[in-house]
Amino acid sequence: MVRLLVLILLVVAAVWLVRRALRASPRKEEIRREPATGGELVACAHCGVHLPRSEARPGAGGLYCSEEHARLGKR
Repeated sequence: MVRLLVLILLVVAAVWLVRRALRASPRKEEIRREPATGGELVACAHCGVHLPRSEARPGAGGLYCSEEHARLGKR
């Protein structure tokens, strides 16, 4: 009876260790990945919202978050 309990405990421990090892691997890769919206953040000259420079629209007097704010200009 004791041998059966030890065997069951060993199987449970092995399954737990395997699941833990498989679950930990993708997390490490996710941490190493760079954010998708990398780059320098700039503020919209009209409303002040921050956005990546690659998504900002140039206009008179600065960078803007949308075409409408670029049309309206600096506040």
